Amino acid sequence: MSLIEAVILGLVQGLTEFLPISSSGHLRVISAFFGWPDPGAAFTAVSQLGTELAVMIYFRQRIMKIVSTWTLSLFKRELRGDINARMGWYVIIGSLPIVILGLLLEEQIDSVFRDLRLIALNLIIFGVILGLVDRYSRKHRGMEDLTASRGIVFGLFQSLALIPGVSRSGGTLTGGMLLGFKRKDAAEYAFLLALPAVFGAGLYKLTDIGPNEYAGWGATIVGTIIAGVVGFVVIAWLMKFISTHSFMPFVYYRVALGILVLTLVSFGVLDPEGGAESQVARNDVVIAEENAEDGGEARDEDGAAAEEKPSAEPSEEPSADAAPEIDPATGWEIDPEVGLPRNPDTGLYHDPQLGMDVDYDPATGMATNPVTGEQYDPTPAEEPAQ
Repeated sequence: MSLIEAVILGLVQGLTEFLPISSSGHLRVISAFFGWPDPGAAFTAVSQLGTELAVMIYFRQRIMKIVSTWTLSLFKRELRGDINARMGWYVIIGSLPIVILGLLLEEQIDSVFRDLRLIALNLIIFGVILGLVDRYSRKHRGMEDLTASRGIVFGLFQSLALIPGVSRSGGTLTGGMLLGFKRKDAAEYAFLLALPAVFGAGLYKLTDIGPNEYAGWGATIVGTIIAGVVGFVVIAWLMKFISTHSFMPFVYYRVALGILVLTLVSFGVLDPEGGAESQVARNDVVIAEENAEDGGEARDEDGAAAEEKPSAEPSEEPSADAAPEIDPATGWEIDPEVGLPRNPDTGLYHDPQLGMDVDYDPATGMATNPVTGEQYDPTPAEEPAQ
């Protein structure tokens, strides 16, 4: 990944992470628009570390109160009813669904979930759901009304963000408003709830960044820093915006973008794989080279075992291309499996010891003497070693 790609994708990540329009979906779509390979689930997860650092800075006072009060409440019973102590438990409980489902669906998240057609449909469908819930739900609850069961519901809606195009903030906000929470309160809990999940996913995917990924360490670091700086500005703006405005502008944008992507895919302008195939092929080539260097079995793009290079050591098995052995007495080719020359005219094996052709039974390995009719072993016995 070039520096320009890292800068642009970092900007996209920072601009879209907190808006209910799906940051992972936008990274995927923008890469396809520019004809770039899929940046990969690892780049997406790691770059989100920058935006979550922005959340920690913006909500630093609230986070410090939650962490300190929750920690003290483990030892002081009187603090366990405090909203900050309870919030610590609600964040932990609400994070469980996305952690469990993220581990179970890791393979799908890295592959089939990144199809542009699926992303476009998710942008449209979940955008419409967000709009309907925002318009018709009764938003009367605040943070003090949060409970463990409601935290689980928040977490289940957050786990929908494992599918690019749904949006982490959009899914969590939809669940919160369905529960009756005000936009700003739902957004605050959604951002706090994302901290464990995003940091966990980002740290987990750090091991995937490297030569086997399109986005290397340099590009990932640049994208993460830019995403964090831009994300801080966006989150400050969004918290003020939703205090007096609905989510409808984002709904219209999601639907329009989804329709545009589906249209471009339908007319062949965009490949639904969006460069993912070239990334897979590149990774397979690298893996094959590494396996070959390690003495392991190299594999091709389809996962089949690649042909091994001929060994420098001579093989004990006769090669199919080697010149056949010729019997000096008859000039006939010697069958390597039987050890006898074969008469090309009659198809019978020739016994040099008898000086005549004999009937040979491959099942028993015995020949028949044409004069006496007795069966015998035609292969010459090896002389004992001196």
